[in-house]
Amino acid sequence: MTDQCDRDGAGRLATRIQDFWRKRGFDVSVEMSDEGFVSTMRSARTDVRSDMINGMPTRAAISAEAG
Repeated sequence: MTDQCDRDGAGRLATRIQDFWRKRGFDVSVEMSDEGFVSTMRSARTDVRSDMINGMPTRAAISAEAG
């Protein structure tokens, strides 16, 4: 099990989310945000944020064949 709250883990998670939806024909924007030290975690944390709503993509990927 890896820590998905540190910078490296959040980066891997962001890539997995983008790849998952890209394979299904959706374009998802995922960003990481460094949030600093969190006393309850006793460490710094990096959040993963996306443009999805309720866990679902908001736009389909643009097809190279379109147009």
